[in-house]
Amino acid sequence: MVVCWFVGLTTLDVVHRASGRPGANEKVTASRQDVAAGGPAANAAVTAAALETHAILISALGAGPIAQAVRADLDERDVQVHDVAGPDEGFPLAVSAVLVDEVTGERSVVSPDAALVAVPAPRPDALAGLPRPDVVLFDGHHPEVARAVLAHVDGLRPRPLVVVDGGRWRPVFAELLPAADVAALSADFTVPADVVPGATDATHGALLLGARAVVVTHGGDPVTWALPRRRDDGVVEVGGRGTVPVPEVDVQDTLGAGDAFHGALAVALARGEDLPDACATAVRVAGVRVGKVGPRSWLAHLPELSGPRAGSDGPGPDGSRSA
Repeated sequence: MVVCWFVGLTTLDVVHRASGRPGANEKVTASRQDVAAGGPAANAAVTAAALETHAILISALGAGPIAQAVRADLDERDVQVHDVAGPDEGFPLAVSAVLVDEVTGERSVVSPDAALVAVPAPRPDALAGLPRPDVVLFDGHHPEVARAVLAHVDGLRPRPLVVVDGGRWRPVFAELLPAADVAALSADFTVPADVVPGATDATHGALLLGARAVVVTHGGDPVTWALPRRRDDGVVEVGGRGTVPVPEVDVQDTLGAGDAFHGALAVALARGEDLPDACATAVRVAGVRVGKVGPRSWLAHLPELSGPRAGSDGPGPDGSRSA
């Protein structure tokens, strides 16, 4: 079984489904309520575990009552948690208020994310005691945790693949993207001009920062991927490009769709799929997610993933093969 680490944010999601969004000083009655662990890294880990992968979530939960509810959900989903907050009963684990429009399936989210408190870095010996990863995914939350895990990963031989989940720009991405074998970006992701002058778009900016491949999701439109090319004068530009079609789906619920894509992408890469095939696998999984109502019911409908297992001589993210 391949091992994937997911480094970043965990929240408690309180999800209501209703026929529309309330206006100012207005209330609406929900037709459904769900409570589950959320956050980009946590949702990706849940997806990976459901795809029969050893999923390890490196995040901050603490020991308060909210954390107990989150931990119970993650335990039920077979996600191994390495909690950098430890037994801190006062740790302010974020609670996200989510409204899903039952007509369109679109979600609205209000959350403090990781802004309530700075999280300490995990100890090096604690990371060394975890099962060795084949792929490590970073979502950009909890920067000190990300830096510590990246330093640990850079010391492993062979080095695990690094996937960076870029929903929106965070300063730590200037450190994570140079280490990324695959930068998986949303269509809304931008790279500030003062960080990478001369970038034509987010894809080019990520490649200029050093990412070895970039994947961009566009909702229901095709997923795009790109590889870098270095000119004779040393300038990096976009080289190979491709698209992966997204099948038409009766959209019921978009909450966590990108996280499901990233979790499946990490698993597919860990199992040896090349970048276009890994994107196609992730598209299938995300399609299942948006077609089902609720944060967990869709997991029972996941497709079986095929492809080489870790340790095989399968193609890497850039299409190459190891010796």
